[in-house]
Amino acid sequence: MIAADTSTWIAYLQGSQGEDVNLLDTALAHQVLRMIPAVLTELWSDPELSRDVGRLLAEVPLADLKSGYWQRAGLLRAKVLALGRKARLGDALIAQTAIDHGLRLITRDRDFQAFLLAAELDLGVY
Repeated sequence: MIAADTSTWIAYLQGSQGEDVNLLDTALAHQVLRMIPAVLTELWSDPELSRDVGRLLAEVPLADLKSGYWQRAGLLRAKVLALGRKARLGDALIAQTAIDHGLRLITRDRDFQAFLLAAELDLGVY
């Protein structure tokens, strides 16, 4: 099972090329993709989001938030910050959801590499 960060979703929706886009497309086709709630929120924040894209996003099964999620996400972010690395709140929420579900997170955002130092995040940066 995999999940895609907002950066990969945007590249996919814009028709960009790349290994991450190919992985996302394959995961959609084989129904092995899970949507991270924070990513869904970021994507729905686009005021120009089309109805077709909205329907596509709604079809992807959502990764639920497990009990204690907010505490674990806060602790994860604290670990990254303690290492002197940047840890945006949205990135911490995305990383924690991927960790909780054992999802490989595909992204174009190199900021997620900081979470590798603090946790067992399965990460693919493209």
